[in-house]
Amino acid sequence: MSALFPSDLYALAERVIAENKAQGRMVSVAESCTGGLVCAALTEVAGSSAVLDRGFVTYSNEAKMEMLGVHADIIDSFGAVSPATAWAMAQGAITRSRADIAVAISGIAGPGGGSEMKPVGTVVFACAQRGQENVNAEQKLLDGQTRTEIRHQAAIIALELLLP
Repeated sequence: MSALFPSDLYALAERVIAENKAQGRMVSVAESCTGGLVCAALTEVAGSSAVLDRGFVTYSNEAKMEMLGVHADIIDSFGAVSPATAWAMAQGAITRSRADIAVAISGIAGPGGGSEMKPVGTVVFACAQRGQENVNAEQKLLDGQTRTEIRHQAAIIALELLLP
């Protein structure tokens, strides 16, 4: 149990650590709208250093480009909250770490920043595995009523993607 995190988030982080440790896998995360929440949940679990290689908090577009190698033309063409950008973030996280699996999260947590095409709650997830060229990216519309709820839901989904 953790005093810092909701029980569902902490329990899932424990599973991610335990199951990846059992398989000898290292993980990495590239976060935008969650601002390090996924990485913080993982590091709340004792023994996480055996599994978590690193986390990238790339809140700005510049950080996405500098830290993860996301090309400016991807962000300019599709936006920071897009499957293309999340795909590039996941690729950057896997190539710039020692991880076997990496997850990327980019979204609009609100309360502002949304549009008709990308309303508040739009979050994109991507997952990359070392040695595999395919990166799965998926855009979801989360139904949280607050910024905190949207970020919490996004962190849960990202942790689920890290399960073996």
